[in-house]
Amino acid sequence: MISVQEGADGDGGPRSSWVAHRPREGRYAGHTATSLIEVAAHLFTERGYEATSMADLSRAAGIAKSSIYHHVPGKEALLRGALEPAIEGLFGILSESPAQDGAPVERLRHIVRRQVEVLTTELPYVTSLLRLRGNTETECWALERRKVFDRRIAALVREAMDAGEIVDDIDAALAARLLSGAVNSLIEWYRPDRATPAELVAVVERMAFEGLRENPA
Repeated sequence: MISVQEGADGDGGPRSSWVAHRPREGRYAGHTATSLIEVAAHLFTERGYEATSMADLSRAAGIAKSSIYHHVPGKEALLRGALEPAIEGLFGILSESPAQDGAPVERLRHIVRRQVEVLTTELPYVTSLLRLRGNTETECWALERRKVFDRRIAALVREAMDAGEIVDDIDAALAARLLSGAVNSLIEWYRPDRATPAELVAVVERMAFEGLRENPA
């Protein structure tokens, strides 16, 4: 997944302009735009976008800086490519049938489960998304998409409250932030050797919807 298509709510933004004009894969030193994006995502996660230079990317990819420009116009294009899998993954969840049909709380459960799965599958890309500062046009675009996603979750939390399926004595937006925060915090410590995605999904779902009590009332 490299290019953002029309978003689930109709404002996903335009397709990245550089993708349509990239050279044939394998033309320069065995790298493609996709493989360079993967390298960049890992570096952005480790160092941060602003602290990562094109020289850093060149060294990590094992090719000259000039070769990188055969695939992408610059560092921000690599950032866009690194963010799109995370954005597409999140909005893809909202378009799934279990996220649209059924009781609000069950739809919410599905979204939380799938958020964990997307995070574990696209870890460097999601990490890049969650550590943005908003200093570039691409970062501002991604942060706005995150806000749209958060508003959708907050609306669903409110539906579940109105249906009497979850407690309604806290603000829906606050509850949604805490719920997403619990999932997003996984980027700080999760590694594939610490738990399987299925184990992580089960634990996060249980804690989010049942808490730590052995026999919740």
